[in-house]
Amino acid sequence: MGENKYIRFDWAMKRLLRQKANFGILEGLLTTLLGMKIKIKRMLESESNQDDESDKYNRVDMLAENDKGELFLIEVQNNTEYAYFQRMLFGTSKLVTEYIKKGEGYENVRKVYSVNIVYFSLGKGTDIVYHGKTEFRGIHNGDLLELSPFQKQKFNVDVVSDLYPEYYIMKVNDFNRVAKNSIEEWAYYLNTGDVPKGAKAPGMEEVKEQLTIDRMDKSERSAYYKHLDNIVILRDNIYTEREEGRLEGRAEGREEGRAEGRAEGRAEGRAEGRAEGRAEGREEGREEGRLEERRQNAKKMKDLSVPVETISQVTGLSVDEIDSL
Repeated sequence: MGENKYIRFDWAMKRLLRQKANFGILEGLLTTLLGMKIKIKRMLESESNQDDESDKYNRVDMLAENDKGELFLIEVQNNTEYAYFQRMLFGTSKLVTEYIKKGEGYENVRKVYSVNIVYFSLGKGTDIVYHGKTEFRGIHNGDLLELSPFQKQKFNVDVVSDLYPEYYIMKVNDFNRVAKNSIEEWAYYLNTGDVPKGAKAPGMEEVKEQLTIDRMDKSERSAYYKHLDNIVILRDNIYTEREEGRLEGRAEGREEGRAEGRAEGRAEGRAEGRAEGRAEGREEGREEGRLEERRQNAKKMKDLSVPVETISQVTGLSVDEIDSL
């Protein structure tokens, strides 16, 4: 894989996309997801955003408002969080209550769209994009509860779900296949940091024009490469911990079962000897696994065009070892 020309989306959210000149990129993503033209009016302050890169596992989020007064909470989450669904609910609920003035009627509650880009396995599903909204159905007849003509006119919406927060989840961590439509073009860029050849999705042209790495100065590029290192290490740590846990659990379970069967009728000394041997074997296997993990991390960082010296510092491998990968 050659060097990616473009800045990753999560980094751009922290440093670039809050500028009005770059609104077109976010508008393109939102237009692709929501299936309607979105025009951002302004960015609003978001308390949960953190600019400190030392907190390398933090989430990144952005709050935008369109001409209709609707709010768009866009969040990127790199590390696993088992209660993420609940946090999505908390985030939208907090916005609803924050953006209504004391004494205002409920008709002034703002519409909120929660857009979540997650780089981990959230729940169980095979799609890359999920959409959630609120509807009310009769428990006996199964009919959908609708707005009255007066309510439609008053609130300028067609269905009850238009009054409630809507949620979009993009699970992009493993998407690196050929993109066949606009949403897949965005998923490819969000995961790989590269724009698919011939991409025509809304916002992709702006990405190619405004989010190129060669527009960074030396200090910005250095900080960006450090961010890439942290992302690679985080992903591999999550994967490795899961795989090691599965493999060790299976192996130890099988060995313990066999050992218990063989131990019956045998001397205690022999059982102790076998246990020590198994422990030594497992430790040797773990050591080999750690070395292989460092090699895999180094290879992935090479694919991201991280400087060899930086890779050596992160993984502990020599420059010659890295060059041979």
